[in-house]
Amino acid sequence: MSTLRGFDVRNAHFDRLFNMPGLMWLGQNTNHFETPPEVMDAMLDSLRREEYHAYAPPAGMEVLRALIREDLGLPDHSVLVTDGGVAALYTVCRTLCEPGVTLVTTDPGWKWPLHFSRAAGAEVIELPIYDPAQGYRLTPAQLAAAVDERTRIVYLVDPNNPLGICYTSAEIEAFTQIARKVGAYFVHDCTYRHFADAHTLAARFYPERSITIYSFSKWLGLAGLRVGAIVAAPDVLEQLAAAPPNNLGSNVVSQRAAIAGLRIRDRWFPEINRRQRRNQAAIHAAVARVPGMSVAVYPSQANFLVIEVLAAEITPEALCHAYANEGIMIRQGTYHTPRFGHRFVKVSTTVPETWADAFCERLPAMVDKARAMKDVPPLF
Repeated sequence: MSTLRGFDVRNAHFDRLFNMPGLMWLGQNTNHFETPPEVMDAMLDSLRREEYHAYAPPAGMEVLRALIREDLGLPDHSVLVTDGGVAALYTVCRTLCEPGVTLVTTDPGWKWPLHFSRAAGAEVIELPIYDPAQGYRLTPAQLAAAVDERTRIVYLVDPNNPLGICYTSAEIEAFTQIARKVGAYFVHDCTYRHFADAHTLAARFYPERSITIYSFSKWLGLAGLRVGAIVAAPDVLEQLAAAPPNNLGSNVVSQRAAIAGLRIRDRWFPEINRRQRRNQAAIHAAVARVPGMSVAVYPSQANFLVIEVLAAEITPEALCHAYANEGIMIRQGTYHTPRFGHRFVKVSTTVPETWADAFCERLPAMVDKARAMKDVPPLF
């Protein structure tokens, strides 16, 4: 029998999680609230009509493209529907990056575009933001000092994953001015924008080279259906659409679900956000009662919280393993950042209230168990 490689081990880990009955998913920022009936009906209707025998339009269904533009308020931009936000980022990074150029981003942030860019030969520059003294956020001065004529992409996750901070209009304007001075593309990953109290698109200030990444995984809960989009000026999107991974179109059923979700978002989503903010409050209160633990950013402008554990004298991995034994998945910080990951765990909040309450009720006991742990299996 052949020896399992690292990728096989990682996949087997997530296969076990996926097939675990009753697992409470508090570790992947996925939305586990009930699917709107309109979205469910749209998927079932698509299946009954057997639309899936045909390929979807290569850039996405026209009605979906129009609804995404409307949702973002970017009527002059073009849309390329992708197999989730990650595929959108893959297309952007592999198209624009090459040897001799740099991608500038934050640490912590979302790691996969870094892998995509390095695979294309680019150098990645990570600017540290895990610092309460600067509000856990990138500063214009940091960015200005890091860019030069080699900078091909400035990549910003906003609201930030994992910290949950959201940049102000003034900050976004300053960042785009810096990118424009060196001719860099500004890739604005807006996966969590719907959870924020207010959000400003970079395309408002830098329409010619801003690239907006859109996802349905989090706000609508379609993570397993894989549907997202790239939104950019038509000439930029023409370049990105030349050879996308999904050149035969994205999943037909997923696009029908996305269309239905956008049509009812304004009356459905506010209650979802209210419920996840309720979960944030419950978790924040529970953490405050445990000596040495604290929430880094509260309230989060996304659907998760970063919980600092260093002063509690436990490791993030041990706490994750203790909760895993209780059928609760949370995420260790090293998934996001080797530099700061030893300091925190991340807990998702778009989950049924009973799941969030289970996390809270078990927290003191889980900390005690984590403190006594000697051996923790590999986490991914």
